Parts: sequence; structure tokens; C-alpha cells
Amino acid sequence: MTTSVLVTGATGTVGDAVTEFLLERGASVLGAVRNADDAAHLRKGAKARHFDFSMSPSELDQALEGCDRLFLMRPPAIADVQKYLFPVIDAAQRRGIKQIVFLSLQGVQQNRKTPHYAVEQYLKSAGAPYTSLRPNFFMQNLSTTHAAEIRDDDDVFVPAGRSFTAFIDARDIGRVAAAVLTEPGHITQAYTLSGEQSLTYRNVASILSDVLGRSIHYRRPSETEYLSRLRTQGKPEDYIAVQKMIYRIVRFNISAFPNRTVRRLTGHPATTFREFATREKGAWQK
Repeated sequence: MTTSVLVTGATGTVGDAVTEFLLERGASVLGAVRNADDAAHLRKGAKARHFDFSMSPSELDQALEGCDRLFLMRPPAIADVQKYLFPVIDAAQRRGIKQIVFLSLQGVQQNRKTPHYAVEQYLKSAGAPYTSLRPNFFMQNLSTTHAAEIRDDDDVFVPAGRSFTAFIDARDIGRVAAAVLTEPGHITQAYTLSGEQSLTYRNVASILSDVLGRSIHYRRPSETEYLSRLRTQGKPEDYIAVQKMIYRIVRFNISAFPNRTVRRLTGHPATTFREFATREKGAWQK
């Protein structure tokens, strides 16, 4: 019987990768979309399924019709997971979904204030057949959030000090998600997903310099300088607060530890930062 998976966030960076590797494994993918414009951005081979986190219980049941598994991720704009994500889990339970793979957060078990922690706890208390993926810092943060200053200023501007980070490629997260959704033995498991290298941001700048053929710098800006720049850019205070927390965690080296979980679960080594930078160099080219 073909595995049928409803993928939330299917047009995003991680969701698209999950979709790609599920299709590669022969699974049937229903991409959760809010409207026709979103549906147009689904990866070829996926079928659009209308879905919104604000749906009523009966609408959620309908959205899960014909699915036996669910890839669940929290949209960044949603903080109230009790209101918007818990009902999705409840609907999955009513529909007899065999597995919910939840995109969580590295170190979530020690960070009880995050929405991800609340979702993980609810999955457990509801007796849901869950698998939690806890990724480290995405390499894609550098090709999206921080792309402009690298491209325009030749500068990696983050307050990470001399800390190390074992960055993970979002495509590797997709590869892992597809593996655990289509292979047995992963129910009630939680996997921390890191790369196999631990790099300082000076290492990152050096690799980017090699790949791009020009000097990229990391000058170790202070937290105050970084937050001040965000305010100048007009970022909202809740976003600034999250960034402040994230880079304090980084400076404590909590994200420094590499592992081989990607290799163990997929049979493929995790993408190196040089491989990623070579693949995505267009994001930083002038």
C-alpha cells in the first residue's frame, strides 16, 4: 500500500524538500495549501489539498481524508500552538493517522518556553504516534535571512562571537523526514539533526570567500550592534527578541555539536557547508 502524506508548509524550504524526497521514495504527497496561488508553487507530482491552521474540526478531518501520515511544522507567525496546532493533532488522532512527523527545534527539551516544546509535550500526552525532528541551525539562514549583507556588504553580520555551529542543510532534513515517514521503527523517537562539521562563522566566511571568489568577512559584531541594526531595518520587537535568544544560545555553543544522524537515517552523509555554498552561490553573487 502506498504511503500517503499530508505535508504542511509544502511550498517552503523544508516542506518542498520533504515533498521531493517522499516522491522519490514513491509516496503519495498531498501538499497543504491555502489557495490556488500556493498550489501553483507545489513541486510537480504533489497534489494540492486545501488546508489552513484556522480550520474547524470538521474541515481538518476533511483535509486529512485519504492520508495515513502527516508532516507537521509550525508556521513562524503562529505562537499560540494550543489554538492552532493542537486541533490538527486531535484531528489526526480522530482520523487514525499512523504517524505525525513534527519539525521541532534542537535543544527543545531544555527550552520549555518555545512553542515547539508545547507541541512535543502535547503529542506525547495525546498518545499520538509521533516522531520529532530537532534540527540545528539551517544553512539556508545564510542564503535567505542574511543573504543581503553577504551579497551587498561582503559581511556575515551575526553576534555569534567565536562559537561553533554544526549547520544542517534543509534538504537533509527533507531527506530524513522522507526516510522516517516511509520506513518502520521511528514512532516515539526524537532525532537531533546536525551537520557532520562544526564551524565558526569565521570558517563560514572563509568558505564563502573561496566559493564566491571575493573576500567575505566576519567581524564578530556585538549583540547590541546586531539588535540595533534589526531595529533600524524596522523589524518587530518580537522578532528581535527571538533573534536575541537564538544568538545567545549560539554563543553558549549549544549548537556546536556535530552528529551523524542524517547519515544513519538516510544512508547519505550530511551536506557540508562548502557543498551547500557551491550549490546556492547565486544567493550571494552581485
